[in-house]
Amino acid sequence: MPSLLTPEDLSRIGTSTHPVTETVTRREIRRYSAATGQRLEKYINGDEAPPLFFSRFFDDIPSLTALQHNGQTSDPLTQGLPLKRQMAGGSEVIPHRPIHPGDELTAVRTLTNLTEKKSRSGPILLCTIETRVTDKEGQPVATEIHTRILR
Repeated sequence: MPSLLTPEDLSRIGTSTHPVTETVTRREIRRYSAATGQRLEKYINGDEAPPLFFSRFFDDIPSLTALQHNGQTSDPLTQGLPLKRQMAGGSEVIPHRPIHPGDELTAVRTLTNLTEKKSRSGPILLCTIETRVTDKEGQPVATEIHTRILR
């Protein structure tokens, strides 16, 4: 079976998004904590962010026209690949230090691997995306290694 991935597709490995910088507020921590049902007082009061706070913190709020039929937005790192239907394949989160109100954080997402596999229902692509979050001094705050499955 010929490969779905072209040399052009494979050349995208190592491609990164532009850095996005945001300042953490107590209100954002409290909103995230309420939305995710946090129970610890430090999270509910907004003194410290829960462990996965950063995972959606940098996302823009999309317009309705930007949403795909499945409710997701298009990811520039996987856009244009030969398979379109995306599913979560798992994440590994490595916290380096707690996040507090007033922290100025920067996130950069990088496509670190593309692998083609066969499944019972046909070919799939495994896309590994690494998100690195750093503080204003450039020190690591959190790293997420996320796998997306494209069918």
